[in-house]
Amino acid sequence: MHQDLTQGPVMPTMLRYAVPFILGNLLQQGYNVADTLIVGRALGPDALAAVGSAYTLMTFLTSILLGLCMGSGAAFSIAFGQRDDSGLKESMSASFALIALLTVLLNLLVYAGLDWILRFMRVPMELRGMMGEYLAVIFAGIFATFLYNYFAAVLRAVGNSVAPLIFLAASAILNIALDLWFVLGLRRGVAGAAEATVISQYVSGVGLALYFWFRCPALRPSPAQLRVRWLRVRHIAGFSLLTCVQQSVMNLGILLVQGLVNSFGPTVMAAFAAAVKIDSFAYMPVQDFGNAFSTFIAQNYGAGREDRIRAGFRGAVRAALIFCVGVSLIVCLLARPLMLLFVSGEETAVVAEGVRYLRIEGAFYCGIGCLFLLYGLYRALGRPGMSVVLTVISLGTRVALAYLLSATSLGVVGIWASVPIGWALADAVGLSCYFLGRRGKDAAFLSGRK
Repeated sequence: MHQDLTQGPVMPTMLRYAVPFILGNLLQQGYNVADTLIVGRALGPDALAAVGSAYTLMTFLTSILLGLCMGSGAAFSIAFGQRDDSGLKESMSASFALIALLTVLLNLLVYAGLDWILRFMRVPMELRGMMGEYLAVIFAGIFATFLYNYFAAVLRAVGNSVAPLIFLAASAILNIALDLWFVLGLRRGVAGAAEATVISQYVSGVGLALYFWFRCPALRPSPAQLRVRWLRVRHIAGFSLLTCVQQSVMNLGILLVQGLVNSFGPTVMAAFAAAVKIDSFAYMPVQDFGNAFSTFIAQNYGAGREDRIRAGFRGAVRAALIFCVGVSLIVCLLARPLMLLFVSGEETAVVAEGVRYLRIEGAFYCGIGCLFLLYGLYRALGRPGMSVVLTVISLGTRVALAYLLSATSLGVVGIWASVPIGWALADAVGLSCYFLGRRGKDAAFLSGRK
């Protein structure tokens, strides 16, 4: 099922495409939350701290693959909008070969450097064994992550956001069931939680690949189109590598902050692990809306539909701001009950720190919502370098301020406060570049000026 985003009413078309996209990633976050909830409740705060810190590392590693797939998806969308069938299929072949090779290399590197990674992240000695046990299993799922995100990028590029949702839903349900069985039933500890996740990842990755091959014959490259052409590799690399850098820089910054958090000990680590899951779940819909918006812009950019791009941009900004204000109110008001889902009420210090984090972050979700739209806009227009600049500003500010402020009397509160400050600064730069015409051609055509 393909959806042409260059036709039909602008906002209904965009939302119809975006909703399965959003639901799919909410499910993905849902089973990440399930991991955290089951581990925190069944295995205690030390296990929660170890798994939470490992999750931050895995998010960084998979962001490399996600960035490559997202960048490729923008190139696929533009080719689809241009009705360039041959270019689309040749780009798909080049992208698959490039990202598969990098996935294998990444997997080899992380297994070889596991001990160094634990030292780099400043994991307390009492948690290193548990975290190493978890990572040794979870790294086996990296190739499955590539398969799912690659084929999801292909399908979403041609307007099919439903199939990735279905396979992710099946994976999420399986992951929760296996978590309960392996952790509570078989008593396999943190390794069991990792095993449940890896099995579920392969179900969604291999399943979606098989769906593509058997149900989308019109998208399958011919034998001639399977040959990797250097020109196509360069074209895909132009889209993908900068998006990969953007995603990697974003998550490297988070990883550096995780190392700083780890230096404050297991209590703060456990609070951060639970609160970040809530935080990510809260703003995930607007992040996915930004990605769906990017596909909408890319297809219309390829088709030369400037009128639809202008209308889509205005509508997306309104929708994102309304959503972010509502979610901010919910998270700030319900911070304590949300923390108690993950942590026993007896862990008063963990709960209190998590509540403090959520109320600082949650008040400023409009900042991250605006930033996600800016990322999607520039990526869709073939200018991913601007997304990298905004990410460096946001995360650079966050990391620098986190280290500076945490060394003052603010302590760990300085780490939490650095996040919305980074969002605000990046938004200011991105919007200023847009409205002041530093990217003159795009700003003129998106605002309707001739």
